[in-house]
Amino acid sequence: MIDTSIEEDQTAITERRARGEFVRGVSGFRHAVGDPDFPAEPNRYHLFVALNCPWCHRVTLARSVLGLQDGVTMDVAFPNRTGKDDPEGPNLWEFAPNRIASLTSETLPECTGETGTGRGLRLAKDIYRAEGSEEQSLPILYDKKSGQIVSNESAEIIRMLDASAESLGGTIPAKRRVRLYPDDEALRQHIHNLNDLIYTAINNGAYKAGFSSDQTIYTAAFDAYFEALEQLEQLLSDGRPFLTGIHFTEADLRLFPTLYRHDPVYYVRMKLNGARILDYPYLWRWLCRVYALPGVANSGSLVHCRQGYFGRSWNGVVPRGPSKPMSYPEAYLRPDLAVL
Repeated sequence: MIDTSIEEDQTAITERRARGEFVRGVSGFRHAVGDPDFPAEPNRYHLFVALNCPWCHRVTLARSVLGLQDGVTMDVAFPNRTGKDDPEGPNLWEFAPNRIASLTSETLPECTGETGTGRGLRLAKDIYRAEGSEEQSLPILYDKKSGQIVSNESAEIIRMLDASAESLGGTIPAKRRVRLYPDDEALRQHIHNLNDLIYTAINNGAYKAGFSSDQTIYTAAFDAYFEALEQLEQLLSDGRPFLTGIHFTEADLRLFPTLYRHDPVYYVRMKLNGARILDYPYLWRWLCRVYALPGVANSGSLVHCRQGYFGRSWNGVVPRGPSKPMSYPEAYLRPDLAVL
């Protein structure tokens, strides 16, 4: 049975896409750190990510809040993929630290070459090719010792990092480190229920609204997205700091990348102009609260997001705003901007 908190039903996928519906595919590599072939060891594993990608953002968030920056190495792709003139073809993730971003007219300092395989590969697709796969998505969790892909499913990667944080070389003592997926079964069920809503209506829902070409499909996704935001606003209105209560968990981590992008990117690019997160006082304060957690601000980049989403739109022009009431991400330092 499909887990709708992780992936989308693939039934009649060809027909649905032909009707104009955006349907996300299923990740093909589903091994786990802790399996006999992939023991949890420090400095053994490597992440390949793109900072504009919300699925990658989940993983970089987990790496940061769990203190795994030293224990799990990482490469960052350029936010725009290859163009039609590339010899390997268009729409491929590229490790290209010397590419110039149209938004800044400069290189992006976070972008790196490929260091995880030791071969200096240019394309994420080349990492898959080495294993006979035609996939090309990010993120990738890679085993440097065996030279194999462990997983390319972000929901499962963050859980692996959480479960094995100490063995992977986490620098935060266990007593102070967050537990994204605590052992308590009732809390796990609460997290799962939230994940199901968040993935279906918000994480994947944003893409269904923004990338579907059928008006009816777009409208359904738009309505479900804002209904889910209202539901989460009500949940937080009792004063709880995080979605499940007093502790930051996997549910918060999975919601954050989409809401972080909403006002400065998705409001326009994904046609989700029903409201800003700033218009939801409790959600806005939650967003600012998560942004203030150690490691969170540095785990993503709105420059990469703007460049990645708008830089591959029909004319490649990146909007300069929003600038009212102030610019982003600086606005995330101001929970008082939303009035209760």
